[in-house]
Amino acid sequence: MKKLLLGDEAIALGAIHAGLSGVYAYPGTPSTEITEFIQTDPIAKARGVHSRWCTNEKTAMEAALGMSYAGKRALVCMKHVGMNVCADAFVNSAITGANGGLVVLAADDPSMHSSQNEQDSRFYGKFALVPILEPSNQQEAYDMMSDAFDMSEQMKVPVMLRIVTRLAHSRAAVETREPRNENTLNISTDQWVLLPGIARRRYAALIDKQKGMCEAAGRSIYNKVEKGTGRLGIIACGIGYNYVKECGDTGADVMKVSQYPLPEEMVRRLAAENDAILVVEDGQPVVEEDVKKLLGADYAVKGRLTGDLPRTGELTPDCVAAALGKPAAAVFETARCVAPRPPQLCKGCGHRDVYGALVNIINEYPDARVFGDIGCYTLGALPPFKALSSCVDMGASITMAKGAADAGVRPAIAVIGDSTFTHSGMTGLLDAINENSPITVIISDNLTTGMTGGQDSAGTNKYEAICRGLGMDPEHLHVVTPLPKNIPAITELMKKEIEYEGVSVIIPRRECIQTAARHAREKRG
Repeated sequence: MKKLLLGDEAIALGAIHAGLSGVYAYPGTPSTEITEFIQTDPIAKARGVHSRWCTNEKTAMEAALGMSYAGKRALVCMKHVGMNVCADAFVNSAITGANGGLVVLAADDPSMHSSQNEQDSRFYGKFALVPILEPSNQQEAYDMMSDAFDMSEQMKVPVMLRIVTRLAHSRAAVETREPRNENTLNISTDQWVLLPGIARRRYAALIDKQKGMCEAAGRSIYNKVEKGTGRLGIIACGIGYNYVKECGDTGADVMKVSQYPLPEEMVRRLAAENDAILVVEDGQPVVEEDVKKLLGADYAVKGRLTGDLPRTGELTPDCVAAALGKPAAAVFETARCVAPRPPQLCKGCGHRDVYGALVNIINEYPDARVFGDIGCYTLGALPPFKALSSCVDMGASITMAKGAADAGVRPAIAVIGDSTFTHSGMTGLLDAINENSPITVIISDNLTTGMTGGQDSAGTNKYEAICRGLGMDPEHLHVVTPLPKNIPAITELMKKEIEYEGVSVIIPRRECIQTAARHAREKRG
Protein backbone atom coordinates (compact mmCIF):
# COMPACT_ATOMS: atom_id res chain seq x y z
CA MET A 1 0.00 0.00 0.00
CA LYS A 2 1.23 3.53 -0.80
CA LYS A 3 0.75 6.46 1.56
CA LEU A 4 1.67 10.13 1.24
CA LEU A 5 3.71 10.83 4.38
CA LEU A 6 5.90 13.41 6.02
CA GLY A 7 9.36 12.11 6.81
CA ASP A 8 8.36 12.15 10.50
CA GLU A 9 5.20 10.18 9.72
CA ALA A 10 7.15 7.65 7.66
CA ILE A 11 9.46 7.06 10.63
CA ALA A 12 6.51 6.69 13.01
CA LEU A 13 4.67 4.25 10.75
CA GLY A 14 7.88 2.34 10.08
CA ALA A 15 8.39 1.94 13.82
CA ILE A 16 4.82 0.74 14.38
CA HIS A 17 5.10 -1.75 11.52
CA ALA A 18 8.43 -2.95 12.96
CA GLY A 19 6.73 -4.08 16.18
CA LEU A 20 7.14 -1.00 18.35
CA SER A 21 6.03 -1.28 21.98
CA GLY A 22 6.81 2.24 23.18
CA VAL A 23 7.86 5.70 21.99
CA TYR A 24 9.45 8.05 24.51
CA ALA A 25 9.95 11.70 23.64
CA TYR A 26 9.85 15.33 24.65
CA PRO A 27 8.32 17.59 21.98
CA GLY A 28 10.86 19.47 19.89
CA THR A 29 10.76 20.65 16.29
CA PRO A 30 11.42 18.93 13.88
CA SER A 31 10.79 15.63 15.71
CA THR A 32 7.39 16.27 17.33
CA GLU A 33 5.16 14.79 14.62
CA ILE A 34 6.68 11.31 15.09
CA THR A 35 5.18 10.84 18.54
CA GLU A 36 1.96 12.65 17.59
CA PHE A 37 1.45 10.21 14.69
CA ILE A 38 1.97 7.20 16.98
CA GLN A 39 -0.48 8.65 19.52
CA THR A 40 -3.28 8.64 16.94
CA ASP A 41 -2.41 5.60 14.81
CA PRO A 42 -5.11 2.87 14.96
CA ILE A 43 -2.63 -0.02 15.17
CA ALA A 44 -0.66 1.66 17.96
CA LYS A 45 -3.88 2.38 19.85
CA ALA A 46 -5.16 -1.16 19.45
CA ARG A 47 -1.85 -2.58 20.70
CA GLY A 48 -1.56 -0.16 23.58
CA VAL A 49 1.80 1.18 22.39
CA HIS A 50 3.18 3.56 25.01
CA SER A 51 3.19 7.11 23.60
CA ARG A 52 2.79 9.57 26.47
CA TRP A 53 5.15 12.56 26.47
CA CYS A 54 8.10 12.46 28.88
CA THR A 55 9.32 15.23 31.18
CA ASN A 56 12.57 15.61 29.22
CA GLU A 57 14.87 13.76 26.83
CA LYS A 58 16.92 12.16 29.60
CA THR A 59 13.88 10.53 31.20
CA ALA A 60 12.76 9.45 27.71
CA MET A 61 16.10 7.78 26.97
CA GLU A 62 16.17 5.99 30.32
CA ALA A 63 12.58 4.75 30.06
CA ALA A 64 13.23 3.43 26.55
CA LEU A 65 16.34 1.67 27.83
CA GLY A 66 14.19 0.02 30.51
CA MET A 67 11.74 -1.21 27.86
CA SER A 68 14.65 -2.57 25.81
CA TYR A 69 15.95 -4.34 28.91
CA ALA A 70 12.59 -6.13 29.07
CA GLY A 71 13.04 -7.35 25.48
CA LYS A 72 10.60 -5.03 23.71
CA ARG A 73 11.23 -2.53 20.94
CA ALA A 74 11.47 1.13 21.97
CA LEU A 75 11.93 4.38 20.07
CA VAL A 76 13.33 7.59 21.57
CA CYS A 77 12.64 10.83 19.67
CA MET A 78 14.14 14.28 20.13
CA LYS A 79 15.52 17.26 18.29
CA HIS A 80 19.29 17.63 18.11
CA VAL A 81 19.72 19.75 21.27
CA GLY A 82 17.77 17.08 23.14
CA MET A 83 20.78 14.84 22.58
CA ASN A 84 22.67 17.12 24.96
CA VAL A 85 20.07 16.48 27.65
CA CYS A 86 20.07 12.69 27.26
CA ALA A 87 23.81 12.35 26.56
CA ASP A 88 24.67 10.66 29.87
CA ALA A 89 22.12 7.91 29.39
CA PHE A 90 22.71 7.65 25.62
CA VAL A 91 26.49 7.21 25.78
CA ASN A 92 26.26 4.75 28.65
CA SER A 93 23.50 2.77 26.90
CA ALA A 94 26.05 1.82 24.25
CA ILE A 95 28.11 0.21 27.01
CA THR A 96 25.22 -1.52 28.81
CA GLY A 97 23.95 -2.66 25.43
CA ALA A 98 20.39 -3.28 24.27
CA ASN A 99 18.11 -6.30 24.49
CA GLY A 100 14.91 -5.42 22.66
CA GLY A 101 15.56 -3.13 19.69
CA LEU A 102 16.38 0.42 20.79
CA VAL A 103 16.39 3.23 18.20
CA VAL A 104 17.35 6.82 19.07
CA LEU A 105 15.89 9.32 16.60
CA ALA A 106 17.75 12.65 16.44
CA ALA A 107 16.17 15.34 14.26
CA ASP A 108 18.77 17.96 13.37
CA ASP A 109 17.92 21.52 12.34
CA PRO A 110 20.47 22.99 9.89
CA SER A 111 19.84 26.73 9.41
CA MET A 112 18.31 26.87 12.91
CA HIS A 113 14.73 27.20 11.72
CA SER A 114 13.56 26.73 15.32
CA SER A 115 16.70 26.04 17.33
CA GLN A 116 19.62 27.60 19.18
CA ASN A 117 22.37 25.90 17.19
CA GLU A 118 23.21 23.71 14.19
CA GLN A 119 24.91 20.85 15.97
CA ASP A 120 25.16 17.56 14.12
CA SER A 121 23.97 14.46 16.00
CA ARG A 122 26.27 12.18 14.01
CA PHE A 123 29.02 13.36 16.37
CA TYR A 124 27.07 11.82 19.25
CA GLY A 125 26.68 8.55 17.38
CA LYS A 126 30.42 8.42 16.68
CA PHE A 127 31.18 9.38 20.29
CA ALA A 128 28.98 6.58 21.62
CA LEU A 129 30.37 4.09 19.05
CA VAL A 130 26.97 3.01 17.76
CA PRO A 131 25.69 2.51 14.19
CA ILE A 132 24.02 5.51 12.54
CA LEU A 133 21.41 5.46 9.79
CA GLU A 134 20.65 8.61 7.76
CA PRO A 135 17.78 8.35 5.25
CA SER A 136 17.89 10.29 2.01
CA ASN A 137 14.12 10.19 1.46
CA GLN A 138 10.83 9.23 3.09
CA GLN A 139 10.85 5.67 1.73
CA GLU A 140 14.24 5.02 3.29
CA ALA A 141 13.04 6.63 6.52
CA TYR A 142 10.21 4.08 6.65
CA ASP A 143 12.37 1.11 5.63
CA MET A 144 15.22 1.99 7.97
CA MET A 145 13.08 1.68 11.08
CA SER A 146 12.68 -2.07 10.61
CA ASP A 147 16.36 -2.45 9.75
CA ALA A 148 17.40 -0.30 12.72
CA PHE A 149 15.44 -2.39 15.21
CA ASP A 150 16.80 -5.60 13.68
CA MET A 151 20.36 -4.23 13.77
CA SER A 152 19.96 -3.16 17.40
CA GLU A 153 18.86 -6.65 18.44
CA GLN A 154 21.53 -8.40 16.39
CA MET A 155 24.41 -6.19 17.57
CA LYS A 156 22.95 -5.67 21.07
CA VAL A 157 23.48 -1.89 20.94
CA PRO A 158 21.24 1.15 20.43
CA VAL A 159 21.07 2.44 16.84
CA MET A 160 20.85 6.14 15.99
CA LEU A 161 18.66 7.35 13.16
CA ARG A 162 19.52 10.91 12.14
CA ILE A 163 17.27 13.12 10.02
CA VAL A 164 17.15 16.85 9.18
CA THR A 165 14.30 19.37 9.07
CA ARG A 166 13.91 19.25 5.29
CA LEU A 167 13.26 15.50 5.36
CA ALA A 168 11.14 15.59 8.52
CA HIS A 169 8.71 18.17 7.13
CA SER A 170 8.44 17.24 3.43
CA ARG A 171 6.08 14.65 1.95
CA ALA A 172 6.53 11.77 -0.47
CA ALA A 173 4.79 8.54 -1.41
CA VAL A 174 5.87 5.60 0.74
CA GLU A 175 5.27 1.93 0.01
CA THR A 176 4.35 0.23 3.30
CA ARG A 177 4.42 -3.41 4.38
CA GLU A 178 2.37 -5.58 6.70
CA PRO A 179 3.06 -4.84 10.39
CA ARG A 180 4.90 -7.44 12.41
CA ASN A 181 3.93 -8.36 15.95
CA GLU A 182 5.50 -6.85 19.02
CA ASN A 183 8.24 -8.74 20.83
CA THR A 184 7.18 -10.85 23.78
CA LEU A 185 8.48 -9.99 27.23
CA ASN A 186 12.05 -11.30 27.46
CA ILE A 187 13.95 -9.76 30.34
CA SER A 188 17.69 -9.57 29.79
CA THR A 189 19.87 -11.82 31.93
CA ASP A 190 22.85 -9.49 31.39
CA GLN A 191 24.12 -7.33 34.23
CA TRP A 192 23.32 -3.74 33.26
CA VAL A 193 25.31 -2.31 36.14
CA LEU A 194 28.09 0.09 35.21
CA LEU A 195 30.32 -0.45 38.20
CA PRO A 196 33.89 0.13 36.98
CA GLY A 197 34.80 -3.57 36.79
CA ILE A 198 31.69 -4.44 34.78
CA ALA A 199 31.85 -1.25 32.68
CA ARG A 200 35.43 -2.01 31.60
CA ARG A 201 34.40 -5.43 30.31
CA ARG A 202 31.35 -4.10 28.52
CA TYR A 203 33.30 -1.22 26.99
CA ALA A 204 35.87 -3.71 25.66
CA ALA A 205 32.99 -5.70 24.16
CA LEU A 206 31.66 -2.53 22.50
CA ILE A 207 35.09 -1.88 20.98
CA ASP A 208 35.15 -5.45 19.68
CA LYS A 209 31.85 -4.79 17.87
CA GLN A 210 33.27 -1.89 15.85
CA LYS A 211 34.74 -4.11 13.13
CA GLY A 212 31.35 -5.76 12.58
CA MET A 213 29.63 -2.36 12.42
CA CYS A 214 32.10 -1.18 9.77
CA GLU A 215 31.63 -4.37 7.74
CA ALA A 216 27.84 -3.99 7.97
CA ALA A 217 28.10 -0.43 6.62
CA GLY A 218 30.31 -1.65 3.78
CA ARG A 219 27.68 -4.11 2.54
CA SER A 220 24.62 -2.02 3.45
CA ILE A 221 21.92 -1.56 0.80
CA TYR A 222 21.84 2.10 1.87
CA ASN A 223 25.45 2.71 0.78
CA LYS A 224 26.24 2.46 -2.92
CA VAL A 225 28.38 3.92 -5.70
CA GLU A 226 26.95 5.17 -9.00
CA LYS A 227 29.60 5.33 -11.72
CA GLY A 228 30.16 8.47 -13.78
CA THR A 229 32.42 9.50 -16.61
CA GLY A 230 34.51 12.28 -15.07
CA ARG A 231 37.37 12.50 -12.61
CA LEU A 232 35.39 13.94 -9.69
CA GLY A 233 34.00 11.76 -6.92
CA ILE A 234 31.05 12.87 -4.79
CA ILE A 235 30.24 11.51 -1.35
CA ALA A 236 26.58 12.39 -0.74
CA CYS A 237 25.28 11.79 2.79
CA GLY A 238 21.60 11.34 3.61
CA ILE A 239 19.45 14.07 2.10
CA GLY A 240 22.57 15.48 0.41
CA TYR A 241 22.14 12.65 -2.12
CA ASN A 242 18.84 14.21 -3.21
CA TYR A 243 20.47 17.59 -3.75
CA VAL A 244 23.13 16.00 -5.94
CA LYS A 245 20.50 14.18 -8.01
CA GLU A 246 18.56 17.43 -8.46
CA CYS A 247 21.62 18.86 -10.21
CA GLY A 248 21.08 16.46 -13.12
CA ASP A 249 23.92 14.62 -14.84
CA THR A 250 27.08 15.61 -12.99
CA GLY A 251 29.37 13.15 -14.77
CA ALA A 252 30.77 12.25 -11.36
CA ASP A 253 31.08 8.99 -9.46
CA VAL A 254 28.49 9.37 -6.69
CA MET A 255 28.92 7.46 -3.45
CA LYS A 256 25.71 7.56 -1.40
CA VAL A 257 26.24 7.18 2.35
CA SER A 258 23.25 6.50 4.61
CA GLN A 259 24.73 4.01 7.08
CA TYR A 260 27.70 4.61 9.37
CA PRO A 261 30.47 4.03 10.47
CA LEU A 262 31.81 5.51 7.25
CA PRO A 263 32.59 2.60 4.85
CA GLU A 264 36.29 3.33 4.49
CA GLU A 265 37.09 0.82 1.73
CA MET A 266 34.40 2.34 -0.46
CA VAL A 267 35.95 5.76 0.12
CA ARG A 268 39.44 4.50 -0.77
CA ARG A 269 38.16 2.97 -4.01
CA LEU A 270 36.35 6.18 -4.90
CA ALA A 271 39.51 8.19 -4.24
CA ALA A 272 41.67 5.84 -6.33
CA GLU A 273 39.43 6.34 -9.34
CA ASN A 274 39.10 10.12 -9.10
CA ASP A 275 41.32 13.20 -8.78
CA ALA A 276 39.22 14.89 -6.09
CA ILE A 277 36.21 14.27 -3.85
CA LEU A 278 33.38 16.65 -2.98
CA VAL A 279 31.58 15.79 0.28
CA VAL A 280 27.91 16.84 0.29
CA GLU A 281 26.42 16.54 3.78
CA ASP A 282 23.66 18.55 5.46
CA GLY A 283 24.98 19.60 8.82
CA GLN A 284 28.53 19.89 10.07
CA PRO A 285 31.56 18.50 8.18
CA VAL A 286 31.52 15.15 9.99
CA VAL A 287 32.29 12.98 6.94
CA GLU A 288 34.48 15.60 5.29
CA GLU A 289 36.83 15.57 8.30
CA ASP A 290 36.90 11.75 8.33
CA VAL A 291 37.65 11.57 4.61
CA LYS A 292 40.48 14.11 4.94
CA LYS A 293 42.04 12.02 7.71
CA LEU A 294 41.57 8.80 5.75
CA LEU A 295 43.08 10.05 2.46
CA GLY A 296 45.77 12.36 3.80
CA ALA A 297 46.64 16.00 3.21
CA ASP A 298 47.80 15.48 -0.38
CA TYR A 299 44.41 14.34 -1.65
CA ALA A 300 41.91 17.06 -2.68
CA VAL A 301 38.81 16.79 -0.49
CA LYS A 302 36.27 19.59 -0.96
CA GLY A 303 33.19 20.57 0.98
CA ARG A 304 32.14 22.87 3.76
CA LEU A 305 35.63 23.22 5.23
CA THR A 306 37.13 24.39 1.94
CA GLY A 307 34.37 26.87 1.12
CA ASP A 308 33.11 24.93 -1.89
CA LEU A 309 29.88 24.54 0.06
CA PRO A 310 28.57 27.03 2.65
CA ARG A 311 30.02 26.51 6.13
CA THR A 312 26.69 27.24 7.84
CA GLY A 313 23.04 26.57 7.14
CA GLU A 314 21.27 23.78 5.32
CA LEU A 315 22.29 22.81 1.83
CA THR A 316 20.20 23.61 -1.24
CA PRO A 317 20.29 22.24 -4.80
CA ASP A 318 21.58 25.67 -5.85
CA CYS A 319 24.66 25.68 -3.62
CA VAL A 320 25.44 22.07 -4.57
CA ALA A 321 25.12 23.00 -8.25
CA ALA A 322 27.52 25.91 -7.71
CA ALA A 323 30.06 23.57 -6.08
CA LEU A 324 29.81 21.34 -9.16
CA GLY A 325 30.22 24.28 -11.56
CA LYS A 326 26.67 23.97 -12.83
CA PRO A 327 24.10 26.78 -13.19
CA ALA A 328 21.68 27.15 -10.27
CA ALA A 329 17.94 26.81 -10.69
CA ALA A 330 17.54 30.13 -8.81
CA VAL A 331 14.55 28.80 -6.88
CA PHE A 332 16.07 29.76 -3.55
CA GLU A 333 17.20 33.18 -4.83
CA THR A 334 13.52 34.09 -5.26
CA ALA A 335 12.80 33.06 -1.67
CA ARG A 336 15.61 35.27 -0.39
CA CYS A 337 13.97 38.29 -2.04
CA VAL A 338 10.86 37.95 0.11
CA ALA A 339 10.86 40.33 3.06
CA PRO A 340 11.10 38.40 6.34
CA ARG A 341 8.36 38.73 8.93
CA PRO A 342 9.66 38.31 12.48
CA PRO A 343 7.67 35.88 14.66
CA GLN A 344 5.57 37.31 17.45
CA LEU A 345 3.42 36.17 20.33
CA CYS A 346 -0.20 35.47 19.41
CA LYS A 347 -2.72 38.23 19.98
CA GLY A 348 -4.33 37.62 23.34
CA CYS A 349 -1.49 35.38 24.60
CA GLY A 350 -1.02 35.38 28.36
CA HIS A 351 2.73 35.76 27.91
CA ARG A 352 2.03 39.20 26.44
CA ASP A 353 0.38 40.34 29.66
CA VAL A 354 3.28 38.94 31.71
CA TYR A 355 5.74 41.00 29.68
CA GLY A 356 3.45 44.02 29.82
CA ALA A 357 3.72 43.98 33.61
CA LEU A 358 7.42 43.10 33.61
CA VAL A 359 8.46 45.87 31.23
CA ASN A 360 6.68 48.41 33.43
CA ILE A 361 9.00 47.37 36.27
CA ILE A 362 12.38 46.84 34.65
CA ASN A 363 12.26 50.29 33.11
CA GLU A 364 12.51 51.58 36.70
CA TYR A 365 15.67 49.57 37.37
CA PRO A 366 18.57 50.47 35.03
CA ASP A 367 20.62 47.45 36.16
CA ALA A 368 17.78 44.92 35.90
CA ARG A 369 18.46 41.78 33.91
CA VAL A 370 15.78 39.34 32.77
CA PHE A 371 17.01 35.83 31.96
CA GLY A 372 14.82 33.98 29.48
CA ASP A 373 14.31 30.38 28.50
CA ILE A 374 13.21 28.14 25.62
CA GLY A 375 9.57 28.50 24.59
CA CYS A 376 7.03 30.83 22.98
CA TYR A 377 7.88 33.44 25.61
CA THR A 378 11.42 33.72 24.19
CA LEU A 379 9.78 36.10 21.72
CA GLY A 380 9.76 38.58 24.60
CA ALA A 381 13.31 39.37 23.46
CA LEU A 382 11.87 41.02 20.32
CA PRO A 383 9.89 44.24 19.91
CA PRO A 384 7.68 45.53 21.36
CA PHE A 385 8.94 44.16 24.68
CA LYS A 386 12.72 43.75 24.27
CA ALA A 387 12.67 42.33 27.77
CA LEU A 388 15.14 39.41 27.79
CA SER A 389 18.88 39.57 28.41
CA SER A 390 19.60 35.90 27.68
CA CYS A 391 18.30 32.62 26.31
CA VAL A 392 20.81 29.77 26.25
CA ASP A 393 19.25 26.36 26.81
CA MET A 394 16.33 24.60 28.48
CA GLY A 395 16.13 25.60 32.14
CA ALA A 396 19.03 28.08 32.09
CA SER A 397 16.96 31.11 33.08
CA ILE A 398 16.81 30.30 36.80
CA THR A 399 20.42 29.24 37.22
CA MET A 400 21.72 32.18 35.16
CA ALA A 401 19.63 34.57 37.24
CA LYS A 402 21.06 32.95 40.38
CA GLY A 403 24.64 33.28 39.10
CA ALA A 404 24.06 36.91 38.16
CA ALA A 405 22.60 37.57 41.61
CA ASP A 406 25.62 35.88 43.18
CA ALA A 407 27.75 38.37 41.22
CA GLY A 408 25.74 41.31 42.57
CA VAL A 409 23.15 41.96 39.84
CA ARG A 410 19.95 43.49 41.24
CA PRO A 411 17.27 42.75 40.29
CA ALA A 412 17.84 39.37 38.63
CA ILE A 413 14.66 37.94 37.14
CA ALA A 414 14.04 34.58 35.46
CA VAL A 415 11.21 33.93 33.00
CA ILE A 416 10.53 30.26 32.30
CA GLY A 417 7.57 28.34 30.87
CA ASP A 418 5.64 25.59 32.62
CA SER A 419 6.90 22.71 30.45
CA THR A 420 10.46 24.02 30.48
CA PHE A 421 10.33 24.32 34.27
CA THR A 422 9.61 20.61 34.71
CA HIS A 423 11.99 19.73 31.86
CA SER A 424 15.07 21.21 33.54
CA GLY A 425 14.21 24.24 35.66
CA MET A 426 13.33 22.54 38.95
CA THR A 427 16.91 21.72 39.93
CA GLY A 428 17.95 25.34 39.36
CA LEU A 429 15.16 26.54 41.61
CA LEU A 430 16.29 24.08 44.29
CA ASP A 431 19.79 25.60 44.16
CA ALA A 432 18.29 29.07 44.54
CA ILE A 433 16.04 28.00 47.43
CA ASN A 434 18.92 26.32 49.24
CA GLU A 435 20.81 29.62 49.24
CA ASN A 436 17.72 31.88 49.38
CA SER A 437 19.17 33.72 46.39
CA PRO A 438 17.74 37.18 45.74
CA ILE A 439 16.00 36.35 42.47
CA THR A 440 12.43 36.48 41.21
CA VAL A 441 11.29 33.49 39.14
CA ILE A 442 8.29 33.89 36.84
CA ILE A 443 6.86 30.53 35.72
CA SER A 444 4.63 31.63 32.84
CA ASP A 445 2.08 28.81 32.82
CA ASN A 446 -0.08 28.43 29.70
CA LEU A 447 -1.14 24.88 30.67
CA THR A 448 0.57 23.24 27.70
CA THR A 449 3.78 22.88 25.71
CA GLY A 450 2.81 25.73 23.43
CA MET A 451 5.83 26.27 21.21
CA THR A 452 5.62 22.82 19.62
CA GLY A 453 1.87 22.70 19.09
CA GLY A 454 0.10 22.23 22.40
CA GLN A 455 1.29 18.87 23.75
CA ASP A 456 0.67 17.86 27.36
CA SER A 457 2.93 19.49 29.92
CA ALA A 458 4.30 17.14 32.60
CA GLY A 459 3.58 19.40 35.57
CA THR A 460 0.19 20.87 34.72
CA ASN A 461 -1.69 21.89 37.89
CA LYS A 462 1.27 20.78 40.04
CA TYR A 463 3.58 23.79 39.96
CA GLU A 464 2.69 25.28 43.33
CA ALA A 465 3.07 21.84 44.92
CA ILE A 466 6.42 21.30 43.18
CA CYS A 467 7.72 24.66 44.39
CA ARG A 468 6.55 23.99 47.95
CA GLY A 469 8.10 20.51 47.80
CA LEU A 470 11.43 22.07 46.81
CA GLY A 471 11.24 24.21 49.93
CA MET A 472 9.76 27.44 48.57
CA ASP A 473 8.46 29.84 51.24
CA PRO A 474 4.66 30.01 50.67
CA GLU A 475 4.68 33.72 51.55
CA HIS A 476 6.70 34.40 48.40
CA LEU A 477 4.88 31.95 46.10
CA HIS A 478 2.02 33.54 44.14
CA VAL A 479 -0.40 32.53 41.37
CA VAL A 480 -1.91 35.30 39.22
CA THR A 481 -4.12 35.48 36.12
CA PRO A 482 -2.41 37.40 33.30
CA LEU A 483 -5.14 39.55 31.75
CA PRO A 484 -4.94 43.21 30.70
CA LYS A 485 -7.26 44.24 33.53
CA ASN A 486 -4.92 42.59 36.07
CA ILE A 487 -1.67 44.16 34.86
CA PRO A 488 -1.63 46.96 37.51
CA ALA A 489 -2.02 44.44 40.36
CA ILE A 490 0.50 42.02 38.83
CA THR A 491 2.96 44.88 38.36
CA GLU A 492 2.70 45.81 42.03
CA LEU A 493 3.17 42.18 43.10
CA MET A 494 6.22 41.76 40.88
CA LYS A 495 7.73 44.96 42.20
CA LYS A 496 7.19 43.86 45.79
CA GLU A 497 8.86 40.49 45.21
CA ILE A 498 11.73 42.02 43.25
CA GLU A 499 12.51 44.17 46.29
CA TYR A 500 12.57 41.08 48.52
CA GLU A 501 16.13 39.87 49.21
CA GLY A 502 15.40 36.19 48.69
CA VAL A 503 13.76 33.74 46.31
CA SER A 504 10.27 34.52 45.12
CA VAL A 505 8.14 32.67 42.56
CA ILE A 506 5.23 34.14 40.62
CA ILE A 507 3.10 31.83 38.47
CA PRO A 508 0.98 33.70 35.91
CA ARG A 509 -1.53 31.09 34.72
CA ARG A 510 -3.84 31.30 31.72
CA GLU A 511 -4.40 28.67 29.05
CA CYS A 512 -2.72 29.13 25.67
CA ILE A 513 -5.30 30.72 23.38
CA GLN A 514 -4.53 28.17 20.67
CA THR A 515 -5.28 25.15 22.86
CA ALA A 516 -8.23 26.97 24.46
CA ALA A 517 -9.75 27.46 21.00
CA ARG A 518 -9.07 23.83 20.13
CA HIS A 519 -10.69 22.60 23.34
CA ALA A 520 -13.72 24.81 22.68
CA ARG A 521 -14.13 23.30 19.20
CA GLU A 522 -13.89 19.80 20.65
CA LYS A 523 -16.64 20.56 23.18
CA ARG A 524 -18.89 21.86 20.41
CA GLY A 525 -18.30 18.55 18.62
